[in-house]
Amino acid sequence: MLYLGIDQHRKQLTVNLRNENGDVVLKRQVSTEWERVMQFFEQLVEIACDQGGFVAIVEVCGFNDWLFDMLHDYGCRDVVVVQPERRSNKKTDRRDASQLSQLLWINRERLLEGKRVCGLRRVILPSREDAQTRQLTALRQRLGRLATRTKNKVQRILLKHNLQQECPTKGIRTKTARRWLKGLELDPIDRMEMDLLLEQWELWDKQYQVVEEEIARRFEKEETAQLLATIRGLNAYSGLAIASRIGDVTRFPRPGSLANYWGLTPGCRNSGDAKDRLGSITKAGSPIVRHFLGQAVVHLLRRDVEMKGWFQKIKRRRGAKIARVAVMRRLATIIWHMVTKKQPYRPGRMLRPTDDQAA
Repeated sequence: MLYLGIDQHRKQLTVNLRNENGDVVLKRQVSTEWERVMQFFEQLVEIACDQGGFVAIVEVCGFNDWLFDMLHDYGCRDVVVVQPERRSNKKTDRRDASQLSQLLWINRERLLEGKRVCGLRRVILPSREDAQTRQLTALRQRLGRLATRTKNKVQRILLKHNLQQECPTKGIRTKTARRWLKGLELDPIDRMEMDLLLEQWELWDKQYQVVEEEIARRFEKEETAQLLATIRGLNAYSGLAIASRIGDVTRFPRPGSLANYWGLTPGCRNSGDAKDRLGSITKAGSPIVRHFLGQAVVHLLRRDVEMKGWFQKIKRRRGAKIARVAVMRRLATIIWHMVTKKQPYRPGRMLRPTDDQAA
């Protein structure tokens, strides 16, 4: 079998190919133009035909999709996707590709069997459906931020002229307030900016409606998202976002694995005689999941008496901030039980993870 390391960039691929003995048999740079990259893969298939095929290793980036599809089309037996943790002081594309192919060759047996390799952070690719849902929920989040930014700019113009108190409604988000904003007398430049901002506002609302309809359609078909929506503070949007970032729950062997995957467990620096040197949470996982769990904590503490009592104990001992993070971590373990056993959330009768682990 051949082992292919690929360092991917926008305009070129730097490749390094090793044989079963670990010797480099091919190293070059390939343009990402379709004609040239297809020509390279056709040449690779001819070389690998007598060697039992080939496997590839790639570092994760934001535009891997077309490369994964092409590797699959040309008969790649497996694609190992890794996330680099350290940046070398002597970094070149050729060295990166060589190190990737060597890493794949050295750990070929464990990687191809799906086993863990110490010191290597392997990325498990989501299914096509989960990948699309992740993209959809990320789009929904961006639209919300853009709309908020536009509303804040409108508010800034009102504050500039001290006109916010003349608004006919309590806030500026109502239809009545928008009509008032359209007829408001302002300086020429402020009036022009206000008109442009109101047009942007209407555009965000239209796009928001389109995305919300697609989210509702997917939510009706997603059983895991419906289970998560039974948690106070989560809805169709947040339930879909979290469910798509869980994927196959069986890859998490323990409840604490999910909390660790989302970066909710503390880091540590234990060496020699120094023990129990715990730091802040790692934040190594999905930021959008931590955002939704943080929102859910506010609602849970209002409605779940048992959770609130547990929160108060930690708050008196460690402070409110650490207590809220502890509730987020415990909620992650509860989600693992919910998805594994397909049970909805039950306030006051929730599945009980070990308190010591959750705290």
